[in-house]
Order: sequence, then C-alpha cells, then structure tokens
Amino acid sequence: MTSNDSGMTLIVKQVTKLVVGFILLYSVYLILFGHLSPGGGFVGGVTMACGFILLVLAFGKDVFHKHIFSEYSIKVWDCLGALAFLLIALLGLTGGAFFKNFLVGEEAGFTLGSAGTILWSNIAIGIKVGACLLGVFLALSIFSDLSDSSSGA
Repeated sequence: MTSNDSGMTLIVKQVTKLVVGFILLYSVYLILFGHLSPGGGFVGGVTMACGFILLVLAFGKDVFHKHIFSEYSIKVWDCLGALAFLLIALLGLTGGAFFKNFLVGEEAGFTLGSAGTILWSNIAIGIKVGACLLGVFLALSIFSDLSDSSSGA
C-alpha cells in the first residue's frame, strides 16, 4: 500500500497505517467478548467495516482491491458469514429446537467458552455485517464515480 497517486495525502496514509490495526483488533475484541460485556457480532462487524472503510478512504479503492480484498472476496465473506450463522441455527436442531444451545458451557460463568453457541453466532454475525457494510460502501462509491463522470468533472 505505497501508491502515492491515489487516495489522500501522505499524513493521512501514515496515520491510517498506525490506527487501522487498533480498530480491527478492537473489532475482534467486541466480537469475541460480546456475550460478556457490551458488544457482540453486529457492533464488532460495524467496527471492522469502519476500519476497512478507513483504508479505502486513505489509500483509494483500487489500492484496497489490489492489496486487501477484491470485490469477489468481499462477496464470499458475506455469504460465508450468513452460511455459518444458518449452520449454527440448524445444528441446534440436534438438540431438538432451532437455535438451541447445543454447546452447553461447562466452564464457570464470565469466561470466553461459557456461552455455548453465542460466541460462534457472534463471530458469524461479525463476518456477515462487516463484509456487507464494506460491500455497501464500495457499491455507493461506484455510484459516486458514475455521477462524477456524467457531470463532466
């Protein structure tokens, strides 16, 4: 991500390189510990999408697609998150009900593995929401490019 001809100024790019790792790490924390503290899959997915959107804004869409995620891989992650969430719900049928917690936590409360399927659901939702919001942002940026070229700017 060293292309200087697209994106924003050098200062914005350097600050983004410093900050985006912390944003993505915090989003993973929100997803993994959402059943123990405020957070969860949706909030973590939104935070993750914001980190990737910051990369798009700082370095440009073409650099992002070349070095981070292609358009196709964003669609794949979106579908994998939805499929994982559905699979967790269907595996609950092994216990007799849709979305039944079939992973009963044997650990003491307030630990990472004590929530059964909630942790796995949070991970699936985080992937789904993060990929979907990133895809929506990129789709809206395509429409912005089209309107700029039609106005003659």
